[in-house]
Amino acid sequence: MDFLFYDWLGTPAWFWLAFLGLVVALTAFDLGVLHKEDREMGIGESLKLSVFYIGIALAFGAWIWLERGADLGMKYYTGFFIEKALSIDNVFVISLIFGYFAIPAKYQYRALLWGIIAVIVLRGLMIAGGAALVAEAYWVLYVFAAFLVFTGIKMFFAGDHEPDIARNPAVRWISTHMRVTRALHGQHFFVKVADEKTGRLVTAATPLFLALVVINLADLVFAVDSVPAIFAITTDTFVVYTSNIMAILGLRALYFALAAMVHRFYYLKYALAAVLVFIGAKIFVSDFVLGGDKFPPVLSLAVTAALIASGVLYSLWKTRHGEDSAPHLPHNPVQP
Repeated sequence: MDFLFYDWLGTPAWFWLAFLGLVVALTAFDLGVLHKEDREMGIGESLKLSVFYIGIALAFGAWIWLERGADLGMKYYTGFFIEKALSIDNVFVISLIFGYFAIPAKYQYRALLWGIIAVIVLRGLMIAGGAALVAEAYWVLYVFAAFLVFTGIKMFFAGDHEPDIARNPAVRWISTHMRVTRALHGQHFFVKVADEKTGRLVTAATPLFLALVVINLADLVFAVDSVPAIFAITTDTFVVYTSNIMAILGLRALYFALAAMVHRFYYLKYALAAVLVFIGAKIFVSDFVLGGDKFPPVLSLAVTAALIASGVLYSLWKTRHGEDSAPHLPHNPVQP
């Protein structure tokens, strides 16, 4: 059993196994017990399940705090809150994707689940690559920091626009190189259909599979912002990965509540822009102003939480009388 205490990416192996065991248990419980049958999830159930996942994530952070110290514990919570807030943008894009492919609400949850499983792997690869780069060349952190500052400033001035899913390269490539059915076939991603020329049964993808592919590609785009943001908080690979995945795990539960009220968070994007600028600038302040001293994790967590909370509260206040209170609100085509 000595292998459990071997160091892997700076953390004992048993920490990684404990985390992966928790993820597998939550996924199996969700799919095998809570949602054994495909059905539409109501807003109330979505909120209750979201509270459950957030509670698990906060408890996991407390475990890190106790086992690895308050410093990493606060960095975990900072990363978790940032990723959770950034996921609200994911919700808007995912709702557009489901709307474009006309995916009924009762099949959306299962598609999201498989999407989350793919994200766990893809984010792991991105984070491992980022960790290797930072370990070999510390200056990469400055690149991440500058990118975050640039992205944050760009978000302040970016207008609202909906992605053109019909022109998505992945959709066009799959539609050209694979057989794709015109209609859904329940929860299936692939089905057997008769070939028009030979009459033989051949495998064809369904619109649900196309939606799943586009959702995962969209997540990779969002990860370009969120992964550098967490590396700017800490280079501890375990904290970076677990805070990221814990925030994403509860996204599929929170999706159905947020998709119905995403217009209420219109002004949150400005708070998120400020968070990205703050996190990026913090790297330069620590190394060039504080002389290499660490930026206080308590202050970092407090500023991040205050900015996000301010964005949420201001958004809810400005949109309290309906969509007309917020200019140019994006339309949500999905009614879960």
